[in-house]
Amino acid sequence: MGSVLVAFSGGVDSTLLLKVAKDILGHKVLAVTALSATTPNHEIEDARKFARLTGVRHLEITSNELALGEFTQNSPDKCYICKKSRFGKLVQMAAQQKIPYVVDGENVDDAKDFRPGRIAARELNVRSPLKEAGLTKQDVRMLSKELGMTTWNKPSNACLASRIPYGQKITPEKLGQIDAAEAFLRNLIPSKAVRVRHEGSTARIEVAAEEINLFLDETVRNQIVSRLKTLGFLFVSLDLEGYGMGRLNRMVKEPEKKSSQPEEGING
Repeated sequence: MGSVLVAFSGGVDSTLLLKVAKDILGHKVLAVTALSATTPNHEIEDARKFARLTGVRHLEITSNELALGEFTQNSPDKCYICKKSRFGKLVQMAAQQKIPYVVDGENVDDAKDFRPGRIAARELNVRSPLKEAGLTKQDVRMLSKELGMTTWNKPSNACLASRIPYGQKITPEKLGQIDAAEAFLRNLIPSKAVRVRHEGSTARIEVAAEEINLFLDETVRNQIVSRLKTLGFLFVSLDLEGYGMGRLNRMVKEPEKKSSQPEEGING
């Protein structure tokens, strides 16, 4: 591609993409991370750390999806609204920097879940080299491990707004509660894979099925309940089904596409 702007979240996929882009294209790579209340703080810090270690040119932009009423109303297509705005900024930045391509970390497996934001990416001609190469999530992790990258076994992550049921308004306060609750739980859960679903006054915790037994310890349980109540939740529950990405998407069917272009996907 000659020169690329990488949409860099700090996650497993975009980190591998940025590593390979830097190895191949050198200084002709620009990594851009969006700063938003919808992004877990630890993901932003991971992105900054990796950029420093690799010496890649790294910029940050403020993402303003919380200023968009269509987004905060939390309809099933909120990801489309967010990505249309966010990738629109990246496309403009790339044009200003005379960079011909904006690329993201979507892989083949991302198309298996309901992710309307991928339509926005295709409409804006954002390319996905990992998917174009036919790489699955397992491939990405395997290649990351072979390259000696510490992200190879990093838990998958997603926008904090995905923890709020459709139709319930997205606010900075709710996102802050979720981020703080998950940060606390990650210090207790060996796998670090955790979700806190914000269901009004209730925090519904998801951890890997094999880690549910940790909650049988009264001391651990009391610590969790105390901390989450301090954050503003009145009730704390544990999902007995265990951790799972895209859980809220069970409640919706994929809406009609907003574009006639092939729906391929982004990493959201």
